[in-house]
Amino acid sequence: MLELSTAVPYAIPMKTRFRGITVREIPESRAQDAATRMAEEAAAISAAIPQESALVALDEGGENIDSAAFARHLGHWRDEGLANIIFAIGGADGLSPDLRRKAKIELAFGSATWPHQMVRVMLLEQVYRAATILAGHPYHRG
Repeated sequence: MLELSTAVPYAIPMKTRFRGITVREIPESRAQDAATRMAEEAAAISAAIPQESALVALDEGGENIDSAAFARHLGHWRDEGLANIIFAIGGADGLSPDLRRKAKIELAFGSATWPHQMVRVMLLEQVYRAATILAGHPYHRG
């Protein structure tokens, strides 16, 4: 299974058949200015994304959706036969506009700014919840 990134910035690839999740860190850029840092981090993430993938950008400006809608997105991409879903969590400066444009969807966990470690935990819980929703398991009662 492909690994992507998680430190600063984070990306979590998930096999769309829900067979596994791998977390890989991409080193934070040490460039002097924010635009260069975001561009370097975006290039590193982009280089690691395989063909036949759906990119999901997690960004505070993204769309707020409920768990059932999140599950529908994952189920749709699974049914399309996409090999991987890549979740990218930006570094301290966020994700580059170019990388966000490549995403099939931009998501947010509310309008607040969250520490990267919290976003990772919330994302993993939502992926688990989505898998149970798609499987018809009673874990999600919303």
